[in-house]
Amino acid sequence: MRGVFIDTLIDMAVEDPRILLLTADLGFTLVESFVERFPDRFFNVGVAEQNMVGMATGLAKAGFMPFIYSMVPFLCLRPLEFIRNGPVLHRLPVRLAGPGGGFEYGGDGLSHHGLEDIAVLRSLQDITIIAPADAGQARLALRASKDLPGPIYFRLGKDDQFRLPGLDDRFPPDGCCFLRQGEKILVVTTGSISREVGKAVELLVADGIFCTFLVLAMPHPPPVATLTKTLANHAIVLTVEEHVLAGGLGSIVAEIIAEHAIKCRLIRRGIRSAPAGLIGSRPFLLQRHGLDPESLVRIVKEAVRS
Repeated sequence: MRGVFIDTLIDMAVEDPRILLLTADLGFTLVESFVERFPDRFFNVGVAEQNMVGMATGLAKAGFMPFIYSMVPFLCLRPLEFIRNGPVLHRLPVRLAGPGGGFEYGGDGLSHHGLEDIAVLRSLQDITIIAPADAGQARLALRASKDLPGPIYFRLGKDDQFRLPGLDDRFPPDGCCFLRQGEKILVVTTGSISREVGKAVELLVADGIFCTFLVLAMPHPPPVATLTKTLANHAIVLTVEEHVLAGGLGSIVAEIIAEHAIKCRLIRRGIRSAPAGLIGSRPFLLQRHGLDPESLVRIVKEAVRS
């Protein structure tokens, strides 16, 4: 989604002179096309993410719409206080674009894994979180959310080619995209792991287990009305996220179930703990944490049998 992000941002910048791009010494071989087109609207602040957020806050206060770009852990965790005290508390249109949600940079080590971002940022309340499932949805989400008030965080994957079957580049106002309809089982996911979850759903359908498959492209603020209605119509709910379980998608769904007294069984699948020192490719890490398609199929079948 990184290439699509830059291409779309260039198109938007042609139309809107307020749009700027800031990076913290990352994105090379990617941001050059923006720099060549708008050299006076690009700032590389160096390895100084806190300063980058501070600059973006001032630029937004001056009437610009700055997009700040860095890997998820460096964008969301290192400058967290500045995000809170700047764009969030002042309701400013700073756009945070973070590639590498989950295990996208698996081989680069634990410091590069983006596993806590949704939980941390949604605790700030007044920020919109968008996690596109594929590059086509990322392109549409960038454009559709342009005029939303306050700060926005885009959790981006790396793949610019994959298209999730049935998604068809949709990005509805509440972020809820239903790709299949079933009767008793609801599978909910968000972000680029939708690819693996979609494969699991297709394997279940091939075995005669029909699920409702919901891709939630905007987990915060959560679409309470749609989720309440959907959850109430299913006996078993499986949430899948490439994120720690505490505070992420599963927690969002659990909160809605509890607050609205919905009778269903919730199964949450995400990252329970990260073994110290264990690194590897994204597929390896997903399998290790039970987030590959085959593991998800087993989870649903066990739930149906029980």
